[in-house]
Amino acid sequence: MTYESFIALRYLKAKRKQTFISLITVLSIAGVAVGVMALVVVIAVMSGAESDFKKRILGFQSHISVFYRGGEFNDFMEVKKNIASHNDIIAVSPYVSSQVLLRTAYGVSGASIRGIDPTVSVKVIEGYGPLKLKETLKKRKTSENGAEIPSIIVGEDLAMNIGVSVGDTLYIISPKGMISPVGQIPSMRKFVVSGTFKSGMFEYDAFFAYMDIHDAQSMLRMNDGITGLDVWVHDLYHAERIKKEILAKLGPGYWAQDWMQINSSLFSALALEKAAMFVILILIVLVAAFNIASTLIMMVMEKSKDIAILKTMGATNKSIRKIFVYQGTIIGMIGTSIGLSLGLLLCFILKNFKIIKLPSVYAFSTLPVQLELQDVLIIAVSAMVICFLSTLYPAYQAADIDPVEAIRYG
Repeated sequence: MTYESFIALRYLKAKRKQTFISLITVLSIAGVAVGVMALVVVIAVMSGAESDFKKRILGFQSHISVFYRGGEFNDFMEVKKNIASHNDIIAVSPYVSSQVLLRTAYGVSGASIRGIDPTVSVKVIEGYGPLKLKETLKKRKTSENGAEIPSIIVGEDLAMNIGVSVGDTLYIISPKGMISPVGQIPSMRKFVVSGTFKSGMFEYDAFFAYMDIHDAQSMLRMNDGITGLDVWVHDLYHAERIKKEILAKLGPGYWAQDWMQINSSLFSALALEKAAMFVILILIVLVAAFNIASTLIMMVMEKSKDIAILKTMGATNKSIRKIFVYQGTIIGMIGTSIGLSLGLLLCFILKNFKIIKLPSVYAFSTLPVQLELQDVLIIAVSAMVICFLSTLYPAYQAADIDPVEAIRYG
């Protein structure tokens, strides 16, 4: 241990007459600890919310969607094989989508239907694995005239809006109907509700419905055409790179979107909120840093005679500065360590015991908590940098003390 570190540690242990300085030191440590703890918990909750939204979105959306610039895909099998040959791709599946009206005896609601391949090897709808999805869409109900009624899976909020439950029937009215002498007549087809889903996100639960792709093609009079191809990749964070590689192979007649591009506004808003909360809460640490500066300034005034004696014994201005920089840094280090420990403990409690329940208006029933090492390191480093900067002025003030004047008037 250097003598500067030794003296800095000795100064932290205040004598009886310096109880006030010792109290301010404790308050400075507590201020840093509270600020760091708040930062850890809030940033963990923001990261948890972002992660939860990603899981919910990817429970209903593929990693990449590929489209044909001319509109409908017709001969898509060759394109599908070409995409599936990429080493980073798990599965490729065709789909059909359209805006329709759902009508029942209790109401009418607009919806987005999505015709999917129930044999796909990955999860397409949250809560429905490949086997369950296949069994649910395979269900058929026989009408009074002996015809089979195809199945549909609707969001829970959408089902409530039109007053249906599992086993009930509804009519889908599509604008892609027949051409008659009086114009285009919308087509209407009967479906049976074979299942419902709940994502916790209103835009999905109140607007989306899923059916077998062949039923969708038949209803929309698309023959064997499709709207696009859904693509799932091994690493979802490499989706943008893989999308570019796919388009390079397919040529200029195609375009694509990845999941981050489709939901860029949501994730940008979450990132902005996270950054804003970081800036707001780091101000708590900044206030604590002012306390550290105040403590050191009073310590310099109290120890001016000691500083003068050290200088007459040969201590340089650099050594004097080090003493007070070390002292303030130690205060910041103790406060940061306590804050990190309390923050990590609180995050563990919130994540495992779920003591805070949220009202149903939120997408989450409890606070989502996800600790990320990168966030913890950024918080710790930011707190330490602020505490270090707060020591510079008092340290330079101490180094500027004239030993002759300090001894004469000390």
